[in-house]
Amino acid sequence: MPVFDFSGSTDKKQESICTYTSFRSEETEATWERPMLILDNAKRQWKHHSCGIFTNQAKRTSFEFKEEDGTFEADILRVDARFISLLRWLGENHISVRLSGKNTEEGYAVYKIRETAFGGGTKLSAEDGFLQFMIERLLASHAPEDEQEEDEQEELGDDMKLTSLQSITDFMTCAGRTLPDNIRLWARRNLAVARSHEVSPEERRHAQRALSIMMNIQWKNHYFEAIDPDEARRILDEELYGMERVKQRIIETIIQINRTHTLPAYGLLLIGPAGTGKSQIAYAVARILKLPWTTLDMSSINDPEQLTGSSRVYANAKPGIIMEAFSAAGESNLVFIINELDKAASGKGSGNPADVLLTLLDNLGFTDNYIECMVPTGGVYPIATANEKDKISAPLMSRFAVIDIPDYTAEEKKIIFSRFALPKVLKRMGLKENECLIAADGLEAIVDLFSNTSGIRDLEQAAEHIAANALYQIEVNHVTQVVFDAKMVRELLS
Repeated sequence: MPVFDFSGSTDKKQESICTYTSFRSEETEATWERPMLILDNAKRQWKHHSCGIFTNQAKRTSFEFKEEDGTFEADILRVDARFISLLRWLGENHISVRLSGKNTEEGYAVYKIRETAFGGGTKLSAEDGFLQFMIERLLASHAPEDEQEEDEQEELGDDMKLTSLQSITDFMTCAGRTLPDNIRLWARRNLAVARSHEVSPEERRHAQRALSIMMNIQWKNHYFEAIDPDEARRILDEELYGMERVKQRIIETIIQINRTHTLPAYGLLLIGPAGTGKSQIAYAVARILKLPWTTLDMSSINDPEQLTGSSRVYANAKPGIIMEAFSAAGESNLVFIINELDKAASGKGSGNPADVLLTLLDNLGFTDNYIECMVPTGGVYPIATANEKDKISAPLMSRFAVIDIPDYTAEEKKIIFSRFALPKVLKRMGLKENECLIAADGLEAIVDLFSNTSGIRDLEQAAEHIAANALYQIEVNHVTQVVFDAKMVRELLS
């Protein structure tokens, strides 16, 4: 690899000396075999944990070890290209750090950098953990294509999470390359507004709040690692009884992801009666994809501004629910569970919330009125639920792969109650299975009582009622076992 000069110094008396070569790495965790950087150990073997500071890189790219017998300097030999800006920033600000590394034939391989407070070194402007926060973001990112620093584009820029202007500025300097290009450009402009004295305090406050929201989201690429179909099937069987057609469709989606390493162009729309487990299916898919999830309840949204946020021209402006979901998840790849999609077209405000969903579902990017920046949505997987298909508009329907969820048969309800619903409640209440038993005619009576209701929510409530009654009889009447026959079931649940 070539040797680069990253000093940017204009002082001719202090000739910049770059001692290292850079290398590209995609590792998401640093170890001594795959370190962040390597220091020269030819003259002295360094301790496993060594303290000191990186030197001002306008002079020399090295590390000053603070040892018991003095201060010793070691040149930096190799650096992971993702950490070049961070090392420069640590050196320029005289941040005292503790390195963790191992002496190898190539040099002292550093795999951990932590801030310390000793020797009069400058304390980081952000809260404790800020340095680790940046390192984790850098490890999760890809090496820059162009390793030259953009000195002519100075990063303009108060604690962890990133809320202060100083911590946001430091993050932009050290880890700005982890942001998508459009967001990095947007951040520079908003930093200029937040620090400007030519705008109102309200404008500065809004700019700083928007920056804090965007900087605390980890903007991931949209490459998805392969998912084990057998593990996916195990999770589906664990969460859902029956529903073979539904499970087959989900496994097909998993296999598609494994081939393309991207999410499908269309999300899932689960349509069926209330209580048939649509939300549970959505949570299972999020678990399989190993993504955070958030829910949008369309029945409670009657104005598009709830989704898109309000303009910063208003004093009480705030981001919308969608942007807040990204912020709560802490990353750009997540599952959006859109409940009651069939109620999305019943807006009562100035506009239709369904129109906002179309923008999110197209995966072309979403713009919040408060943030004023296009958010990439290629890593968003929407899963919607609805009770009635005919109430969903054609444009919305065309954005999904539709899966019809049938109601359970009487036999399926018996199995779900006896194998899943009741054991789950007994475990939660601390009852043993032999303390609360259901006779065969009792099980028939339970299913018969709820034959006119869809789904299994009533069955789950029945399990709760029966288990509570068994616990009462055991504690009050001092019986060792309660067996519910048909007569007892009807007396209790009717």
